[in-house]
Amino acid sequence: MKIGFYPRLAADGIRKNKRMFLPFILTCTGMVMMFYIIMYLAAGSFLDSVFGEETLRQFFALGSWVIAVFAAIFLFYTNSFLIRRRKKEFGLYNILGMGKRNIARVLFWETLIVAGISVTGGLILGVSFSKFAELGMLNLLHQKVSYDLSVSGVAVLRSLEVFGVIFLLLLLNSIRQVRFSTAVSLLRSENTGEKPPKGNWLFGLLGVALLAAAYYLAATIEDPVSALVVFFGAVIMVICGTYLVMISGSVLFCRLLQKKKSYYYKPNHFVSVSSMVYRMKRNGAGLASICILATMVLVMMASTTCLYVGEEDVIHYRYPREINLSFQLRELSDFSDEHTEELRGAVAKELDARSVSPKNASFYRYASLYGVVVGEVVEINSAMISDVDSIQNSYLISFVPLADYNAMMGTNETLNDGEALLYSYRTDFYQERLTFRDGESFKIKKKIDGFVENGDIAMDVLSSLLLVVPDLETSLKQVESVADYNGNRMLRMKWNYNFDTGLSPADQISLYHELRETLRTPESSEQIGYASVSVSSQEFEKSDFYSLFGSLFYLGIILSLVFLLAAVLIIYYKQISEGYEDQARFAIMQKVGMTKREIRKSINSQLLTVFFFPLALAALHMCFAFLIIRRLLLVFNLNNVLLFAGTTAASLLVFALFYALVYRLTSGAYYKIVSDAREEK
Repeated sequence: MKIGFYPRLAADGIRKNKRMFLPFILTCTGMVMMFYIIMYLAAGSFLDSVFGEETLRQFFALGSWVIAVFAAIFLFYTNSFLIRRRKKEFGLYNILGMGKRNIARVLFWETLIVAGISVTGGLILGVSFSKFAELGMLNLLHQKVSYDLSVSGVAVLRSLEVFGVIFLLLLLNSIRQVRFSTAVSLLRSENTGEKPPKGNWLFGLLGVALLAAAYYLAATIEDPVSALVVFFGAVIMVICGTYLVMISGSVLFCRLLQKKKSYYYKPNHFVSVSSMVYRMKRNGAGLASICILATMVLVMMASTTCLYVGEEDVIHYRYPREINLSFQLRELSDFSDEHTEELRGAVAKELDARSVSPKNASFYRYASLYGVVVGEVVEINSAMISDVDSIQNSYLISFVPLADYNAMMGTNETLNDGEALLYSYRTDFYQERLTFRDGESFKIKKKIDGFVENGDIAMDVLSSLLLVVPDLETSLKQVESVADYNGNRMLRMKWNYNFDTGLSPADQISLYHELRETLRTPESSEQIGYASVSVSSQEFEKSDFYSLFGSLFYLGIILSLVFLLAAVLIIYYKQISEGYEDQARFAIMQKVGMTKREIRKSINSQLLTVFFFPLALAALHMCFAFLIIRRLLLVFNLNNVLLFAGTTAASLLVFALFYALVYRLTSGAYYKIVSDAREEK
């Protein structure tokens, strides 16, 4: 054969099947572009000056591997549509005398051409848009930007390696399918699967049971720790349940429609349901994939947007004032009014020396320890606590003296001995008494609605119970000596002093560094009398939060685009492949008198019955996911339910509009194929 025969044959095959190849090439190009951009952000030198650069690099490196793994799985899935459509052509080549080895050469050149176009185009677009990605990310992180264009050699090399391996595997899989198929089976490949499928009630019910169990877990979770424990298990249950329901349940659904004579025996329903019942078993997996991808997009869009928009709330919960001081005390006797006044005087002296007048100050004593709460009993003896059995019942339990509570909250509450006020954070507590084993027992006189922000409570992943007691020294005397596994005292005793300064951001950070340097010296701790001190600045810590939430938001945007692109391509190939399968059926129906208008009605009935089912199920998934993700957001100290509800609703609305647009475009392509003519105006 002449040199260049196989490349020309491969190029001609791509050109003649451009309706199938063009979306695949565009998707591959988009995947390469996204992968390069993520790798560029992970390896970029511009991150060297960003606070928390190691965290950012780890996030983006993880994101690049997520895209790589997803690209491999997804491109294998979409490539199966191409191979299925091309098998008839390869069978014809085989009958005309072309051997399997020759067909393999054609596949090699097709794969090489597609890979060359996709990787080259993806890298060009990746390099072109990488600077926009960098500028966008730095703006999200509130960092200074530069406009120097650069190309990342590491990102280029990694992109070539990853997608080179993916295309090699695609080629080997295509050759395998042709190699182990006869010429007759290749020619008849498009007619495979025409045997009427049977719905499997057992698998369908199992799918419903898995979804119901996952929904129940999501609806009954009450604290972030439990949400962390069950989240991934619930995700697996939803994925498996969705596939079982879509594959088995969809067949049963079509069978039920056939039995409903008032619905089935109508021109626009008869043809559509008859067509669907043959393909639902095979294409149920495609519908399930669309549903899962849609759910992933909605979860990422809603949660990362909520975190980014609500980052100021998170910072405020973690650092209540511009400057926050927390003195670790040594003994219960250090809670005396004389000693805390001495601590306050020492801080005032440092502030006066710098001409700083504290504003909105809050200062209070509190003690805290961890315990396992079962009913009204609190177990704090570490030797009796099992990590596995008790983690979901573990709480951070804090104590505040009544005098400090009244002073801070402007109240005039009173307590008798053995009584306490209770404030619960991230949880609900319904018992009328809280009893410490081998310790004090407190009758809950009243449940209070709020307390001043406490950074330690906000930072802790566990739910919290805060008790306002008459006196700390008396109430905690029996638990003061309880030690953990390492022999360290479990009770942490602190005096908190938080205040605003009214200074500029730069001066706030300068004051923060000066107070750290002065108060954390051994001389100061010995002279004033405290074990250690924690100094934090709201302004100084903002960069870390901006880096964390900004990178999560940016990564969420990119991954959402990747999954959205995948869902669109699955929808497109599903419509195109089904269009070619139904072409002969609708041709026969036209010959027996079915008009184009009736064809359009039948198509709309078919597509509306099936096409929006994944969207509806994804919306249902998201409604229950809302409950568990809301608990997970508490780990980040984000408790703004209205904000999360708003971002969820907005994400669902935007995705539904986009989904409807895709439906409109792909249904037109389907109609054009089956009717072999443009729609009559």
